[in-house]
Amino acid sequence: MSERTETAVPAGTAPSEGLPAQSSPVSPAPAGAGHGDPGVGKTSGPGGLWSGDAAESIRRNLGLVGVLVALIVIGVITRPDLYGNMNWVGDNIMSILTLASVVGVVTVGMTFVIIGGGIDLSVGAIVAIAGVWSTTVATQKFGAAGMIFTAVVVATCVGLINGLLISYGRLVPFIATLAMLVAARGLAAEISDKQTQVSGNETINSIASNRILGIPLLVYILAAVVAAGWVLLNRTTFGRRTVAVGGNPEAARLAGINVKRHTLLLYALSGLCCGIAAVMLTAQANSAQAAMANLYELDAIAAAIIGGTLLSGGRGTIIGSLLGVIIFATITNLFAINGLSTEAQNMVKGGIIVAAVLVQQFRFKSVTQLFARNRLTSKS
Repeated sequence: MSERTETAVPAGTAPSEGLPAQSSPVSPAPAGAGHGDPGVGKTSGPGGLWSGDAAESIRRNLGLVGVLVALIVIGVITRPDLYGNMNWVGDNIMSILTLASVVGVVTVGMTFVIIGGGIDLSVGAIVAIAGVWSTTVATQKFGAAGMIFTAVVVATCVGLINGLLISYGRLVPFIATLAMLVAARGLAAEISDKQTQVSGNETINSIASNRILGIPLLVYILAAVVAAGWVLLNRTTFGRRTVAVGGNPEAARLAGINVKRHTLLLYALSGLCCGIAAVMLTAQANSAQAAMANLYELDAIAAAIIGGTLLSGGRGTIIGSLLGVIIFATITNLFAINGLSTEAQNMVKGGIIVAAVLVQQFRFKSVTQLFARNRLTSKS
């Protein structure tokens, strides 16, 4: 906000005399401005749309697309025999999207939590306990609908517990979700008696194998969750409040937002996404166990960061997080077709995460600022 100076008016002077000219009132930014709706409510500066803060998310997403293109080029160079077969290329693309589907659904919920100023280290454990609970003998008697309902409800309830501990119990998100990670894994192991529980329901198992128009059903589920998340973040009051709470919780409270309740809902939403992911992962493996979805929390956080979500909260996009998931799935696929070890893959992932955080920390807010700094340097 620009500061407004006032000039004293001598006695007998007309109100309009001696007063500085006032600028016209500034209309509030439209809904959705500043969080995943590029170009709305922001000015682009002298460099046009592509050089201002308004297009920052567009530039960032285009950069992620450039990374994907670079990975494809590396694959073409290292395995020209495979990429020369167009049938294999099509199947490989479907494999990458299928590989990204489960983590992608978890990442949508994680993105909301991080934008809201939190963190959830328990998502992998929530997927595990939801998967184990939904594949017990008692639950499978209720059929596919009962299994799906159980997975979603259990995961959402665990998410609600996280939200209660953080918002009303005033625990630090890192501590609360870390404790839930341990507790949920332990409960999953207790329920399954440390054994793998086989899913005997053909409807559930077919979710991973069914295709519509040649595209796996898992990819459609991912697309539906991403689309719903995008609308929720960019086109609803819930999304605007999420950005406000993550950007400045105190200012959000003074604006009339119930910060505690909203935080509770964010973790419930993360749990809901974990429940959907549990059904998908159970369908892929035709079973569930306490060790399933191991380290999914790190994959989801890394994908969100790569996609441009700030760890401090207040900024992020669903599309950016999706691109982050696809990038990591492409790296995994690239290492697999070249016969490289998992250890090397993890080292590369770690390096990418560090690089992404450094870029976020030291980035210029806009290209316009960079140009302005260069002009000042040249003048001096």
